[in-house]
Amino acid sequence: MRDDVSGELKRTLGVFDAVVVGLGAMVGAGIFAALAPAARAAGPAGGALLAALALAGCVAYCNAHSSARLAARYPASGGTYVYGRERLGPFWGYLAGWGFVIGKTASCAAMALTVGAYAWPEQQHAVAVAAVVALTAANYGGVQKSARIARVIVAVVLAVLAGVVAACLSSGAADAGRLGGDWGGGGGGAAGVLQAAGLLFFAFAGYARITTLGEEVRDPQRTIPRAVPLALGIALLVYAAVAVAALSVLGAPGLAGSAAPLADAVRAAGVPGLAPVVRVGAALAALGSLLALVLGVSRTTLAMARDGHLPGTLAAVHPRHRVPHHAELAVGAVVAVLAATVDLRGAIGFSSFGVLAYYAVANASAWTLDAGVRGRLVAALGLVGCAALALSLPAASVGAGAAVLAVGALSYAARTRRAPAD
Repeated sequence: MRDDVSGELKRTLGVFDAVVVGLGAMVGAGIFAALAPAARAAGPAGGALLAALALAGCVAYCNAHSSARLAARYPASGGTYVYGRERLGPFWGYLAGWGFVIGKTASCAAMALTVGAYAWPEQQHAVAVAAVVALTAANYGGVQKSARIARVIVAVVLAVLAGVVAACLSSGAADAGRLGGDWGGGGGGAAGVLQAAGLLFFAFAGYARITTLGEEVRDPQRTIPRAVPLALGIALLVYAAVAVAALSVLGAPGLAGSAAPLADAVRAAGVPGLAPVVRVGAALAALGSLLALVLGVSRTTLAMARDGHLPGTLAAVHPRHRVPHHAELAVGAVVAVLAATVDLRGAIGFSSFGVLAYYAVANASAWTLDAGVRGRLVAALGLVGCAALALSLPAASVGAGAAVLAVGALSYAARTRRAPAD
């Protein structure tokens, strides 16, 4: 059966499925894992962590607003890679795509390893590889099948998180005083809040999956602008409820020192029997994030291959399933190798840097659209917010992220210099 290298993908996703795909990416492993490092960065005041969550949500909203406007104008696979190329020029689109593919490939491996850590810690790498293989096979069968899987995962994870919130807030151990705290008592200050927001932003970045699937969404001019803010708003409400519940029983210091904060929260609330359920929920959440990440990375890979920035075979579209099957298999293979050989838990900051750079290009692109004062103001705030959060991340993450972007820029320059001779 012949591959269709230039064919279009099949439009099957409506508003509900698009929201579910975005939620599957956002309400994932981040909420189970990101609270503790963010609490350490923010300091002992519970209010500082909540302020960081609000700041991350505000930057995410600006990015979502800009991305939705751009996706409605350019409903093609690739997300900001396409927007940057069309609005700012080929180099900026390429740089956004490069940062997204590299950063999110690392995130895929981290999510796979998170599945292994929660499901079977002694065989973490083997479980991680199995998860990658299984979800790559599911994606190969078509995006509608992936959306159905995401729907089940989101429902289970939301039920687990609702149980955590109810157990904590109804417990006698809950204390509203822990939501405040002494902001001057050795906390991280403004810099700490910024770094905590940068770390928490990792958990918000999933709404981009909706825009990268623009070529597979029905009526994208209407669907995407509705789905993106809906998914983001639901995720922010869930995160706020979970953060308040965990802080009320553990406090910021207890949250900062926890390796499994939500499991520790239900134990502190006097419901230890719920801890294994939380572990299952965390593993499913990581699976949901991995599913959505592989979808997004493979679609951006497809778009870059179509434009010659990656090998042309990665632009192949399966003639029956209408998915970029070569890109999906390539991404799955790379992620499986990384999951089998490397511990990428420390890559959260690196991934956040790449994603924030990606959204900086999105906001700069949105600035160029014909829009009123509100549209340009949101784009400007999003651009400044992305830069501030990216530079507030740990120095190692900033250095690694900047080096990766520099390698991509040099590769682009070398290829464009050779182009006339070819």
